[in-house]
Amino acid sequence: MRHLFVALVILISLAASAASVAVAEDEPRLPVGAMTPAPEGEGWTNLFSEENAAHWKNVTDKLEGVFTIENGVFHVSGRKPTRYIAWMGDSFGDFELHVEFKVAEGANSGVFFRSDPDDPVQGGMEIQVYGDHGKAPTTQGSGALYDIATPMFNMALPAGEWNSYDIRFVDSRLEVVYNGWKVLDIDVSLMTMPIGKFDTPLALMPREGHIILQDHGDEVWFRNLFVRAL
Repeated sequence: MRHLFVALVILISLAASAASVAVAEDEPRLPVGAMTPAPEGEGWTNLFSEENAAHWKNVTDKLEGVFTIENGVFHVSGRKPTRYIAWMGDSFGDFELHVEFKVAEGANSGVFFRSDPDDPVQGGMEIQVYGDHGKAPTTQGSGALYDIATPMFNMALPAGEWNSYDIRFVDSRLEVVYNGWKVLDIDVSLMTMPIGKFDTPLALMPREGHIILQDHGDEVWFRNLFVRAL
């Protein structure tokens, strides 16, 4: 009887081990990225520097205190309704941009470019900022060209960690590197019909506009927003 009990225990252990291996094999093996460093060299402008901080403006309404910039960190405490904060120092056409951001789980924001401060939603494109670590990539998830294109991978780091985007937009070619991995490479000139939220085909949208950050009612931090005109 004792030998039978031992054999039964061994069989149960082997079955449990096999089940554990099966579960592990079913789990997707996904890449893990890391924040890229802020760029250096000629031509880069830090939009959060002391001399440039004054050019940020809430362009949605006249409410004060929507954001702060202290020690190079742009902080949105999160207030409803959704607001848009534009850098009004200059507009950009072809450019490279680096920005780092940190959000809580489920927090929503975005980086807009070639955008119209009078109508950011329809007048510019957005790379979504979202606290969706571990979730499948979607057209409304982090790293997406919002409501248009799904990134190859969702590279979001866990909530509370700093992430980075490196965005390059030349003519109609848009590339996005998310925590070191290129996740989007799009030619918007091919988008000759209205897609997603846009009433205007992306191929016909202006080739120059402002950089805008979104206050979607959630707390979010940005830093090291460097841009270089090309």
